[in-house]
Amino acid sequence: MMKLNTVRDFLAVAERGSVRAASRQLGLAQPAMTRSIQELEKELGTELFERRARGVTLTPMGEVFLRRAQALRSEMRRAQDEIDQLKGERHGHLRICLSSGAHMALLPGALRPFRQRFPNVQLEVIDAVLPRVERELIDGTLDFYIGPSYDEPTGELTVEKLFDNERVVLARKGHPLAGARSLAELVDAEWVTTSVTHRAEDELTPVFASRGLAPPRIVVQAHSALTFFFIVAYSDLLMMLPVQWEHSAPFAGLLQRIDVGEKLQAPPITVVRRASLPLTPAGEYFCDMIRRAAAHR
Repeated sequence: MMKLNTVRDFLAVAERGSVRAASRQLGLAQPAMTRSIQELEKELGTELFERRARGVTLTPMGEVFLRRAQALRSEMRRAQDEIDQLKGERHGHLRICLSSGAHMALLPGALRPFRQRFPNVQLEVIDAVLPRVERELIDGTLDFYIGPSYDEPTGELTVEKLFDNERVVLARKGHPLAGARSLAELVDAEWVTTSVTHRAEDELTPVFASRGLAPPRIVVQAHSALTFFFIVAYSDLLMMLPVQWEHSAPFAGLLQRIDVGEKLQAPPITVVRRASLPLTPAGEYFCDMIRRAAAHR
């Protein structure tokens, strides 16, 4: 029977890259750590690490086991959090992901009441979109995602729509195309895309194609709100972003909307979570605060 301690030791070695560093992290003797890994490999009937002069790397089998071990650790942590919170305690850990639009539209209204209700829950917030974190949702290492969902997620996930959204074309202040009044006037511009779609061209090309226009010239695919901002603010590249960007105080001073006449639909803002397992009470409460913030937009 596999022991939880051996899984813990495996994760420490995999994440630190050496038996020595993992031993220091866990406060164990290095020989004991080595025996623990050898015991796990014997039980699984395969090598999990390749030993090298400067540490270890995961074998292909080790990579497979790592995903399962991380999911197991997350579920054990979540189970302990759920039991404690059902007993009335207010500590635990919540790991969530919000898109940039969800950050701007919903997080300010949800954070304060959540912190008042669960002041000792450690909140880990990631800035990304669904394709970047879908595997983590399925593995259980991420509690839930709030943001746009373009493609139909796998059946292991459930999607709850919060509100419909729209996009605007943003550029730096003083951009030479600032006076454009249609997408046709922007066909020769260079564009940045987000990672909201698995392929960069799938985000903007359908918007232009539906109006009989040639595909836009996509030169950068970016993965974080800060990257969006700095690229657009300090270059002539354009972006099509959720309308929340236009009214966000931190960015409005350096960005401006190019007021094209076309209405630019955005994928709806959603909550995506695993279909098979419930959230902890803290996770459910945070989702409730997000729903309330969405209703009061």
